[in-house]
Amino acid sequence: MAKQPAPQLTTNPFDDDKLKEECGVFGIYGTPDATAHCALGLHALQHRGQEAAGITAFDGENFHTKRVLGHVADNFTSQDVIDSLPGYTAIGHTRYSTTGGTELRNCQPLFAEFASGGFAVAHNGNITNAAHLRKSLVQRGSIFQSTSDSEVIIHLIATSRFRTLLDRFIDALRQIEGAYSLVSLTKEGLIGVRDPLGVRPLVLGQLDKAWILCSETCALDIIGATYVRDIEPGEMVVITEEGIVSHHPFPEERPRPCIFEHVYFARPDSYMDHMSVYEVRKRIGAELARENGVDADLVIPVPDSGTPAAIGYAQESGIPFELGIIRNHYVGRTFIEPSDQIRHFGVKLKHNANRWHIEGKRIILVDDSIVRGTTSLKIVNMMREAGATEVHMRIASPPTAHSCFYGVDTPSRKQLLAARMDVEAMREYIGADTLSFLSIDGLYRAVNHPEGRDKKCPAFCDACFTGDYPTFLTDQSETDKDDSQLNLIASTGA
Repeated sequence: MAKQPAPQLTTNPFDDDKLKEECGVFGIYGTPDATAHCALGLHALQHRGQEAAGITAFDGENFHTKRVLGHVADNFTSQDVIDSLPGYTAIGHTRYSTTGGTELRNCQPLFAEFASGGFAVAHNGNITNAAHLRKSLVQRGSIFQSTSDSEVIIHLIATSRFRTLLDRFIDALRQIEGAYSLVSLTKEGLIGVRDPLGVRPLVLGQLDKAWILCSETCALDIIGATYVRDIEPGEMVVITEEGIVSHHPFPEERPRPCIFEHVYFARPDSYMDHMSVYEVRKRIGAELARENGVDADLVIPVPDSGTPAAIGYAQESGIPFELGIIRNHYVGRTFIEPSDQIRHFGVKLKHNANRWHIEGKRIILVDDSIVRGTTSLKIVNMMREAGATEVHMRIASPPTAHSCFYGVDTPSRKQLLAARMDVEAMREYIGADTLSFLSIDGLYRAVNHPEGRDKKCPAFCDACFTGDYPTFLTDQSETDKDDSQLNLIASTGA
């Protein structure tokens, strides 16, 4: 019998049970240090995608691209790399694969040579009719080089009958569904676009005479740039040597930015939807304390994403805040486990209980969400092993019961704990004394909607909690139809 490979466990066993961030995009125009600034900006956006990164720069004559698997800091810090990407304008991308596998050919920015010149694009989001469009394009002769949904945009531009590149770009975007924030590079300049619903974020910044487009304001902070404003939903900005021109080429719709950005995805030091993400998360914790208070000795965050909400919970409840779980930040990405005993140790490689503060205490654990539930089960067990007499779990969002199709790698719905169990069954599964979630109205109150969620006109995309998807899901609809037909065939014995 062939020897089986040793099993692997990622060294972030808690993070593995989180929804995976989408991607991060960065673009800059008007500085000879464009690539260096782009690399720094991508470093600040690393939390939005850890599988791959890439930069494309333009020097006035030629485009230069480097795309790699791995982290920004491991690939874009040497002067030789920066010098190999000369130019006064550049775009970059950090990637977590939601559509298409983890392969170099799927890394972004994607680049194409059109009759009008080179075109590079980096995409944050997900095109929900990409498979449908791809099938049609292939039938018409398009040859795809990747399995990424983003490549559909390039082929739609290439086959458009409009004359100018800008009109071709707009024509392509009018044919796609879903969520997108894009930065693209042409020989004329830098283009940024946000989908009509504004599901994914995109902001405008300035550094001296240079203009910046990026996913979050933390990418502006790292290079000393100034936040100017959010790109509006449905807005296209074109940045050239003549300045900035704003276009609104799409029918106006009621914006539905992703509310989960405020719960987990965005960095807490970012400013999003005219709000401090950190302050919103503290308000979420305060709402959670008001809705689901319990008598206890300590409030303990699940690091790092649960920390701001736990601070808000502690402040509102008057229960002391303590770091009951200590995170080790100096751990490699994977750990080979030769035995079940080492597997148990692997859980503690990144997090460890602060036993001397936990033993003999009634504790409230605050986390941002529950996905599969395996994380919460491990944490509750860790707290009991450390001597906690009671473990109460409080979740700073409603139950995640629906998959996301807008650029987030969500497990299939049957893998989501909240889709399979009610709260009491979930509590029993993770082994907590009590378990409570923030209500959807409480979440809306925390993001400055004091009346809660307007069911007729919600202000955010909250589909992962409510199942209320703001766009049509063409590919998913066709997949469901095919699955139903297969199930019918199977049930009839055909």
